Amino acid sequence: MTSPYRVVLGASFDDLHPRLQAYFDAIPAGAVGRGSGVFDTVGTPRRWLWPVLALFARSHVMFPVWERSVPFTVENRPSVTRDGAPAVAAVRVFDLHGRRLRMVDQIGLSGGEPGLVDRLGEPVRTEARFTATVRDGGLRLRSNAVWVVLGGRRLRIPRPLAPVVVLTERWDDADERQLVSITVALPVIGRLYQYRGRFRYGIAAEGEQP
Repeated sequence: MTSPYRVVLGASFDDLHPRLQAYFDAIPAGAVGRGSGVFDTVGTPRRWLWPVLALFARSHVMFPVWERSVPFTVENRPSVTRDGAPAVAAVRVFDLHGRRLRMVDQIGLSGGEPGLVDRLGEPVRTEARFTATVRDGGLRLRSNAVWVVLGGRRLRIPRPLAPVVVLTERWDDADERQLVSITVALPVIGRLYQYRGRFRYGIAAEGEQP
């Protein structure tokens, strides 16, 4: 199956660091990508946002926390979108203080429109469409449209009110680990949510360690 990242980036895919090419390329059938590492920070210190984040936590999207040095694992598997386009389904497990929580999403081609669409939650509660660019060997995704899913209906958030999600992935040659950062922000309020850290990753057959 084709990698959605390779399709969207086109020739720019070859400008990614070789270790990131391995991460974002297609996962063979019957295989799984597994990684483990530590997030420096997870969540937001703005406690007034926690009641809203608690609603998203029920669907495995975001968590009402502000914690540091959070161990985590990630598993990526080949998938297809509801339109049959190539995608990657991911499950991230956060070892927060006193509890273990999952974040679930599927990122794939948007179907008829340029970019990638990330469908977050189980069931899906949020969708975000991203533009993808390569900078200095790293990948940067920036959202240009966000939807909430209520009762099976997709409701687009007007652009002036929509949160902006930015994801960056880089490879640290000195540390030999992958660096990841995700921020969710509003134009006036500022940063609403974040996680960032580093991890090691590999591909293996189901049931085997990479």
